[in-house]
Amino acid sequence: MKSLKELYCIGRGPSSSHTMGPVKAAKLFASENADADRFEVTLYGSLALTGKGHQTDRAIKETFEPISCNIIFDEENESMPHPNTMDMKAYKKDNEIAFMRVYSVGGGAIKVEGRPDIDTPDIYPENTFKEIAAFCIEHNMRISEYCFLREGEEIKAHLTTVWQTMKHCIAAGLAASGELPGGLHVERKAQYLFNQRHIDESEATRENRLVCAYAYAASEQNADAGIVVTAPTCGACGVVPAALYYTQIKKGFSDEDIIRALAVGGIIGNLIKTNATISGAASGCQAEIGSACSMAAAALAELYEMGIGQIEYAAEVAMEHHLGLTCDPIHGLVQIPCIERNAVAAMRAINALSLANFLSGSRKISFDMVVETMHETGRDLAYQYRETSEGGLAKLYQKKKMSIKRQMP
Repeated sequence: MKSLKELYCIGRGPSSSHTMGPVKAAKLFASENADADRFEVTLYGSLALTGKGHQTDRAIKETFEPISCNIIFDEENESMPHPNTMDMKAYKKDNEIAFMRVYSVGGGAIKVEGRPDIDTPDIYPENTFKEIAAFCIEHNMRISEYCFLREGEEIKAHLTTVWQTMKHCIAAGLAASGELPGGLHVERKAQYLFNQRHIDESEATRENRLVCAYAYAASEQNADAGIVVTAPTCGACGVVPAALYYTQIKKGFSDEDIIRALAVGGIIGNLIKTNATISGAASGCQAEIGSACSMAAAALAELYEMGIGQIEYAAEVAMEHHLGLTCDPIHGLVQIPCIERNAVAAMRAINALSLANFLSGSRKISFDMVVETMHETGRDLAYQYRETSEGGLAKLYQKKKMSIKRQMP
């Protein structure tokens, strides 16, 4: 497995696969073709169908500036080898001088067709939870200690920056109000939720309100193209920070404690990324929100110093109950249903922690098994439910909108 530095990435939203990945590809292509006088990029699959809503064209054009770039949205070709495929061409005096096909594989990572993976060394020789658990038990260490052993102490500095960015993202989201861009007229709700915290209500209701406020804050920042952390993606960036920030404030955990938790959550996300996918275009929202919930649940279990079996159970339960979750963003925007899903998943991570606290001994399903199941389920999901905005909520919303328009005098 790769370093957690490749899982927890800091960058501009609203989508790790639709903005961060294409930007990385455009930077690479531009650097290799510095003498080009114009570029052309053709987007296929999910990149074409939801690229405008995700601001893919804007992100690519800004990357190539001051050289002009023409963006083509090919919404018809469904035979691409990956649902997030893009072709890039460089021209000089109307002659094509270079071509590159790139796949944006999720979490901001890319693969270039015909080339070895843009590879960094494997940091972790273990590639399953079973292997990691066996190593930790043999050497009498926690999973967080295992992470620091494999990565070296420098990973703590990266995770510290990650945590500071997450907290800043929440703070910025809580301070903002108004309507999110994109034409859906979605009002920011984080500030409203947070401002209701002093209402006389039960502790459970107050917890729900605050966790949701933090998740909304980060997700709304992402929807507004703010700076976020992929955890494991931009579209699911609110789950881990919301669960950890609420727990830190409630229980007084230090930032050093949170770094341990992020390390364990990162290991879980890395396992999913290695053995399945974290791409909504490849496996639906279960791969994004489900993975984020699993990461958050494991991170919380580490905060409370639970055992390895309990950490595994928390992560497994969190993923199991997101199996089959479709990715059907309305208008291709990360607003409906994405923002609400971040809040629901943050709460579900806390619930998974509670179950792991007293039921882990009775579990029958391993974390590795549920990851494999998610991967198989994702392959079986119909194309229109994998971040294409052609099915589910996106389809019915558009159908209702057109029906209303026809009824207007």
